[in-house]
Amino acid sequence: MSRIYLVPIHLNAPEWLGRLRACIEKTFGIRAKCCSFPIDLPAAFDPARNQYSSSLILQQLIANPPADARKILGITDVDLFIPILTYVFGEAQLDGIGAVVSLHRLKNRFYGLPEDNDLMVERLMKESVHELGHTFGLFHCAWFGCALNASTYVEDIDQKSCELCPDCRNAIGLA
Repeated sequence: MSRIYLVPIHLNAPEWLGRLRACIEKTFGIRAKCCSFPIDLPAAFDPARNQYSSSLILQQLIANPPADARKILGITDVDLFIPILTYVFGEAQLDGIGAVVSLHRLKNRFYGLPEDNDLMVERLMKESVHELGHTFGLFHCAWFGCALNASTYVEDIDQKSCELCPDCRNAIGLA
């Protein structure tokens, strides 16, 4: 049986992991399992940007996948970037095995607002479905409410759902 592995990266047993796992299992119809992988987070740090390379973290995540891994999603709390963008909420291999998401810019604290853990978890679920959708070969979706709709700003994430639209579900055989 293949699984989607959820890998907290330098996060100590987050209380929301069960909610995320349930969301992933419901969305993709695949059992999810939480586990730890050895990730050298300092190796992905770029001192010039004071951020972490999502691509370097992704490379470590997919280096030695478990034999039953269909997908691997890393979850971290650090600020991620790719060279051509100021920041990213996450990164995924298109039609590949791996993806990574960050909580850093999903928290209200980043924007100087009062903490709202439920909102942060909701945003995490949306971005996790978004990045995992890319690993199933989905491109950004033009449908406004679809989880695969592009998210440049956190407000974009708040406007969409954690569900895939009928066209995206159909494209990956979930309809």
